[in-house]
Amino acid sequence: MVDYALLKKIVEAPGVSGYEFLGVRDVVIEAFKPYVDEIKVDKLGNVIAHKKGSGPKVMLAAHMDQIGLMVTHIEKNGFLRVAPVGGVDPRTLIAQRFKVWIGPNEFIYGVGGSVPPHIQKPEERSKAPTWEQVFIDIGAESKEEAEEMGVKIGTIITWDGRLERLGKHRLVSIAFDDRIAVYTLVKAAQELGETDADIYFVATVQEEVGLRGAKVSAFGIDPDYGFAIDVTIAADVPGTPEHKQVTQLGKGTAIKIMDRSVICHPTIVRWMEELAKKYEIPYQWDILLGGGTDAGAIHLNKAGVPTGAISVPARYIHSNAEVVDGRDVDAGVKLMVKVLEEIPGLKL
Repeated sequence: MVDYALLKKIVEAPGVSGYEFLGVRDVVIEAFKPYVDEIKVDKLGNVIAHKKGSGPKVMLAAHMDQIGLMVTHIEKNGFLRVAPVGGVDPRTLIAQRFKVWIGPNEFIYGVGGSVPPHIQKPEERSKAPTWEQVFIDIGAESKEEAEEMGVKIGTIITWDGRLERLGKHRLVSIAFDDRIAVYTLVKAAQELGETDADIYFVATVQEEVGLRGAKVSAFGIDPDYGFAIDVTIAADVPGTPEHKQVTQLGKGTAIKIMDRSVICHPTIVRWMEELAKKYEIPYQWDILLGGGTDAGAIHLNKAGVPTGAISVPARYIHSNAEVVDGRDVDAGVKLMVKVLEEIPGLKL
């Protein structure tokens, strides 16, 4: 069963790409402390939690950064112009509440706005807003007032999202991409049994802007095996034919075969399938044609790293209301634990 209190801390902490220090990094460090031998933060900001062993060196990566906004200009009347950090669709900004981070764990509220449809031309109403048409309203009446409130060029903004239960098994939250995977790493460390594997749990930075944290941490660790944990598309919604749904909520953890950034090692893929069957862990396949994960950076490290990945099916990715199924999350934790316990015996 999902540890709701732990998950809430992880998903609600701020940490847009490059600004993970605003809150989430400290939460992740505290969460790992009881279960590993040492923790360090590298020069780019990755949190590397090491559980020492005499066997193969295994790197598990889940990115702790989230998409968000950056202030690029403050209007004379106090409105904020913004640019996306990561893959933000401007349609998801309108009439939404935001947190404008004026310091670590310190914010003011804002509202996403654009020209009201009531005064738009008919042909304009049918078009999605552009970045030139959206802004953030923080209640300031002037540029000077906005600056007095703590806003600067480069200030980071996130949606005002929170974790909530949705029905019997499901959860809705901001930043499940990819905090649900960071949670999976922590729970795997907590539930791990006996293993000789030398394990590096890595909460990576800047995945949303190009897998940057995974690239440098993999170089530093130089693992024998690599695994990434991330969300994947669950398009099991009205209007999507079954063959295009990628995954479905409640059908189990997803074993990745391929995405735009990686073709997972076929032997590792089939070995993970065997583990899932052996331990009766529900699973499904993940072939994602329109996105990538930290696995893409790990498997290209130095002379190459045999790499696999598991994915958490999620609806409405890259919004402030992403939805996952707790049963899928639990299945992912169980599979990751079995991978770590049995990987010393893996033969490629």
